[in-house]
Amino acid sequence: MKPLASTLRVIEWDELPSRARDIPNNFNPTAEGVLMAHQIEVLKIKTSILAVPKGRRTGITFAFGFEAVLTAASQKAIGGMDVFYIGDTKEKGLEFIGYCAKFSRVIAEQQSASVSSIEEFLFEDQDENGKTRHITAYRIRYSSGYQVVALSSRPANIRGLQGLVIIDEAAFHQDVQGVLDAATALLIWGGRIIVISSHKGKSNPFNQFVNDIENGLYGPDASVYRVTFDDAVANGLFERVCFMKGEVPTVESKKAWYTRIRNAYGPRKAAMREELDAIPRDGNGVCIPGVWIENAMPPSPDRVVLRLVLDDDFAKKPMFERTAFAEDWIKRYLDPVIARLDKNLRYSFGDDFARHRDFSSILLMATLPNLYRDVPLIIEMHKVPTRQQEQILWHLLRAIQRFSGAMDATGPGQTLAEYTADEFGHDRIAQVSLSRSWYGTWMPKMIQGFEDGIITLPADDNVKQDIHSIEEIDGIPMLSSVRKEDLKEPELYRHGDTAIALVLAWYASIEMSKGPVKAHSRGKRATTQLLKGYK
Repeated sequence: MKPLASTLRVIEWDELPSRARDIPNNFNPTAEGVLMAHQIEVLKIKTSILAVPKGRRTGITFAFGFEAVLTAASQKAIGGMDVFYIGDTKEKGLEFIGYCAKFSRVIAEQQSASVSSIEEFLFEDQDENGKTRHITAYRIRYSSGYQVVALSSRPANIRGLQGLVIIDEAAFHQDVQGVLDAATALLIWGGRIIVISSHKGKSNPFNQFVNDIENGLYGPDASVYRVTFDDAVANGLFERVCFMKGEVPTVESKKAWYTRIRNAYGPRKAAMREELDAIPRDGNGVCIPGVWIENAMPPSPDRVVLRLVLDDDFAKKPMFERTAFAEDWIKRYLDPVIARLDKNLRYSFGDDFARHRDFSSILLMATLPNLYRDVPLIIEMHKVPTRQQEQILWHLLRAIQRFSGAMDATGPGQTLAEYTADEFGHDRIAQVSLSRSWYGTWMPKMIQGFEDGIITLPADDNVKQDIHSIEEIDGIPMLSSVRKEDLKEPELYRHGDTAIALVLAWYASIEMSKGPVKAHSRGKRATTQLLKGYK
């Protein structure tokens, strides 16, 4: 796995998938309804807590205007309830209630029903000390007895709002943490919380809220739906813009429009990725301080790094001889480690593939009952043929059985990833095409694990250097320039391969894992087995 290329540039038009760049003949953007695919998908999610980190102008608030109308206009027996919208500005509240009014009129016409007009009124708000104030608010009332209310500012007593509460641009509220803390109390009486926002930095409580949901801290009835500007483009955003303006969309005009929006940020690439790609930025270039990594490496013999380093001539050996050699290595070094694994735990693994110059790295990660991540085994391979990498990986997976994984399917790693998914199930093996967008989403989550102290690794200098080589370059955590030094094997090149395996395993532990975990073990000191060359 080679380092990512420089990100000091605007995302190129040709990098978008073809479905985002093309415009079908006689395309009608509203043929399947006014909502785009991502808007429909987010409305299908019915968890009690839903966080929606988004790129700007992707239409998420508009979609929840439709949800608000359906909810408030319904009878209690089928899920009807009051809806409260809390934006970060008065203008946002007025815009939202305008969406609701339009949807209400359309639905009323179809159902031959009536709906009241928008009303402006004073919402009486009382804080914990009994102090009362009045907030300008807007509402639409329905014959169901319920209403949609858009408040012009955050009420002091959010806990008093029972029903569906939509908090928009949460990261930009004056007291973000206070809003999020108070909102969770709404669930006592069966309400729902929908928190929508573009990002405002990694340290913002909204980003932490999203991470906590994805790490399972809010339980199974909470979820995250992430949507980017590129998602909206792929789902027909430009075509709808042209439809509203009465213009005919063309591939050329779409390319010019897309490029103009990206270029408008100039050198502010981190801001562009935050506002369009839903990737929170960090204010400095340090991703994982050395002290965090060292704290994640307490001495323990239960955490092991195995290295298999071969020479160029090994690949020329007959297949039976190569297979026999790998079987012997497995019995000598891998099987004793497997025998010590707790089979009651749920495992995930990450596999960063390399064939010649770099290391291949297989990292096994256990998810503990408290959601900590413990890495009992890392296998690093240099110049090991693909068939023998498969032999070693598959032996490990058959032995642990209860697992899911994510594999580098970029370039030459695609074949092994596909074969492994065929062998063990595509629902258990994610074939990941590594990209800036993917790293921008998942590297910060893994880094947060180091900051929170919930990752435990084998104590190994090479692994430490791989992880320490991740740098914040223009808003995206990525590998630094090519490294030509190694603390133990200076003749070998290391490109942060085990760091990539780690983030792949982290991804798999969240996105691919199934079933509960049952045990917790932290251990004492790491050992390293190194087999150099083939004799």
